[in-house]
Amino acid sequence: MSEHLVEVTHLFISPGHNYYGRHGKGAEDFEILACDEIELVAGRGITNDRFFDYKEDYKGQVTLFDEATYERVMSEFELPDLEPSAFRRNVLIKGVDLNELIGKKFRLGGIELSGSEEARPCYWMDEACAPGTEEFLRGHGGLRCRIAGGGKLGKGNHSLQLL
Repeated sequence: MSEHLVEVTHLFISPGHNYYGRHGKGAEDFEILACDEIELVAGRGITNDRFFDYKEDYKGQVTLFDEATYERVMSEFELPDLEPSAFRRNVLIKGVDLNELIGKKFRLGGIELSGSEEARPCYWMDEACAPGTEEFLRGHGGLRCRIAGGGKLGKGNHSLQLL
């Protein structure tokens, strides 16, 4: 069992899908809400988020994104005003390689998660950020997770423990 300290820097929810399932239809304009704390419900998702109860055993009940990747996108594409919400991931986190959590069970701040797959970037990233972002993010699009044990997650330092 491995354990180390990570930092949750941003938390987001959105009531609707701006890009997901919108191929050929254009983007929607649902706001993404910054939160100090979110409630993760086992097997269901994040309370008040667009993927809550989306479908049974959905692999993306919560999505994580690396703060360092966000900073690299801002630098690479010269976007000093890019908001971290542009990536439409729920949790921005610092201090862990998210790809190493694919296929693993872990506890983040007492909440049990299962890393299901990379949250692969799609062509909408070029619209949300800048042309070329989709390609730049390949292999670093974040982590989709199932919620195995729920609870509240706030910004700040948390223990991340492999199970």
